[in-house]
Amino acid sequence: MSDLDDAAADAAADAATPVVTAGPVWSSSTLPPVAHRRERLVGPDVTRALALVGVVIMNYHGYLNGIDAAAGSDATLPQRWFDPWTGVLSTRFAATFVLVAGVGVTLLTQRSRAGGDRAAIRDDRWRLVRRGVLLYAVGFVLDWIWPGTILFFYGAFFMAAALLFTLRTRWLVAVGAAAAIAAALIQWQVVVHDRDGDPLSWLTSPDTLSSRSPRGLVLDTFVNGTHPLLPWLAFLCAGMVLGRSLGRVRLGLVAAAGASVTALTYLVNHLLTNGHADDVVRVAIWSTRPFDRGLLYTLGTLGSSLAAFCLVSLAAERWRSTLLVRVLRSAGEMTLSIYVAHVFVFRGLVDRAEMVGGTGLDTALVFSLTFWVFALAIAAWWRRFVGLGPLERIYRRFGG
Repeated sequence: MSDLDDAAADAAADAATPVVTAGPVWSSSTLPPVAHRRERLVGPDVTRALALVGVVIMNYHGYLNGIDAAAGSDATLPQRWFDPWTGVLSTRFAATFVLVAGVGVTLLTQRSRAGGDRAAIRDDRWRLVRRGVLLYAVGFVLDWIWPGTILFFYGAFFMAAALLFTLRTRWLVAVGAAAAIAAALIQWQVVVHDRDGDPLSWLTSPDTLSSRSPRGLVLDTFVNGTHPLLPWLAFLCAGMVLGRSLGRVRLGLVAAAGASVTALTYLVNHLLTNGHADDVVRVAIWSTRPFDRGLLYTLGTLGSSLAAFCLVSLAAERWRSTLLVRVLRSAGEMTLSIYVAHVFVFRGLVDRAEMVGGTGLDTALVFSLTFWVFALAIAAWWRRFVGLGPLERIYRRFGG
């Protein structure tokens, strides 16, 4: 996982609520002159930090407890919710992070897109490509240490964003919808073939050798990986659309709509699958489970991500001067460094020093929250006295 780095964050400052304006915040006529700086938006940073807290919890639970992290028939409610593969919270934190990335892309490219300057648009496009390639390459290497890392896919999202950010809003919506529908259709074919005894193993379960081949990389990136473009591109596109709408929509209403959509997906799932457990095709098509990647999953996760971003943004802006928000904001500006750190902390303390063992959800929660206490303290100190995070500094130097 990656932050948009401080360059994108600085762009967010120029897209925040203006000091004096008459009209939509995002219209080109209200962009501030150079002499009038605006306060930086705090919502994306705080949302990134909180989303990463959840990502660390889910990762540590899954890696610590392995198959025992899966909720059985006698599991408690927290164990079912935190199941890394089928739980209600599975992948939702990561999806929220991708949505915030889409918001950040819009903020980063706002000036060039609004001004229509072809040279500036080209510069932004190549900036996103460079950052995407870097994250894709680093994620590919990190995947050897931390299989399933989102960093690999995050790079692909940035490269896709380089092609998408100039599209009209209706086309962004169309691309996101197409990604969600394509993922559902692929899943339908996979389930039908499995039912008929002709599994598409080349697509769903490539071996280690093929996954490192060009074809394997393409399949991982688009279809078979832990956070593939189909359907995860829908979360990125939704974030880009949301970024264009900030200042023109009421976040409370968006949050309510998102929560309603999520609730509706679970209702539809119950109505269409209850009593049909033996119909594997029906169950998979109308599934809300993350790795089934059906339409209900994508819509429900998108709804919860929108609700989370809007509610956190409203709260963060209201209490932006408090210590908690300032600390979370610092962590949100260093999520690339913190994400990579959580991998090496786990490998060092669990695999090397054997100081932590898998005993259940309780251990995972204590371990991950302890990590975050130190991460928040270090991030706050680092941002105040050093500035850019260590990996963000490299990222910015390479990506521009």
